[in-house]
Amino acid sequence: MSTTAPPAEDAADERLLTASPAKKLLGRPELGSVVGALAVFVFFSVVADSFLRASSLGTVLYAASTIGIMAVPVALLMIGGEFDLSAGVMVTSSALVSSMFSYQMTANVWVGVLVSLLVTLAFGVFNGFMLTRTKLPSFIITLGTFLMLTGLNLGLTKLISGTVSTKSIDDMEGFGSARALFASQWRIGGVELKVTVLWWFALVALATWILLRTRFGNWIFAVGGGADAARAVGVPVFRTKIGLYMGVAFCAWVSGQHLLFSYNVVQSGEGVGNELIYIIAAVIGGCLITGGYGSAIGSAVGAFIFGMTSKGIVYAEWNPDWFKFFLGAMLLLATLLNAWVRKRAEATK
Repeated sequence: MSTTAPPAEDAADERLLTASPAKKLLGRPELGSVVGALAVFVFFSVVADSFLRASSLGTVLYAASTIGIMAVPVALLMIGGEFDLSAGVMVTSSALVSSMFSYQMTANVWVGVLVSLLVTLAFGVFNGFMLTRTKLPSFIITLGTFLMLTGLNLGLTKLISGTVSTKSIDDMEGFGSARALFASQWRIGGVELKVTVLWWFALVALATWILLRTRFGNWIFAVGGGADAARAVGVPVFRTKIGLYMGVAFCAWVSGQHLLFSYNVVQSGEGVGNELIYIIAAVIGGCLITGGYGSAIGSAVGAFIFGMTSKGIVYAEWNPDWFKFFLGAMLLLATLLNAWVRKRAEATK
């Protein structure tokens, strides 16, 4: 009678193996962006004397936060395997709805803000619903939304206001409290910080918790890795994708209210092209175009690189036309570095 050989004593279950700190570090999606951020910081510290001033830090953080607020949900959407090309103009749409509803209805500013939230979330639901029902690529769906919102922003603003910009609402009830929430600022030492920095940090923390500590976070990675395989194991793919698009819409609402209450009026043609910057920040932060890989912290680092570059060129007194060149170069370098880091991480597993 044959007997089964006992398992070797030195054969350990791979699930019980603990990775070394170096392997864990190599496996982090944001590693490449952190290295890039350090390089950009050192570079502009050398070539621009005013870059290291305390007052410059507030300016850099503000520039980073205006991109970072949108880069966070865009990163989660990319991890889920989709894009949103309407994100830039959606910010402007949110501000326009809030301003024009408040002005035309002579309502409290907060009424316009809440109506804007509902309308903007509806845009996100529309994108997610169309994506899941038509099975068309998200590039096509959101490109269509981008064009429609661009036309609506210009057409409705001219129809209602008679010009391409909204009317002033700074004398309306509730404007002061709304500005305090969306566009206030304060000084700490020599650094002037704006409330968008707090919104940005809070959204990064929330998104990181969702990705790493919740079932919905697991769904996002699963859907990005393969929608069919995720559906086969019980992941609600449709609800997950609609939720991700609603997340983009919510952050577009936050950014839109900041735009409105910072400048009081909104130009209807703003926002075009910003969607590419949000995507670039997410990619620089370690998100893969193919989905299933990335982090919210990486998107924050990507946005910070954007802030340092955009303001560092000014502090260095260079021609600002060079900004797009540096942004494109950083995108390519970060993508190559992220790919190398991911291969090394997979090789050391």
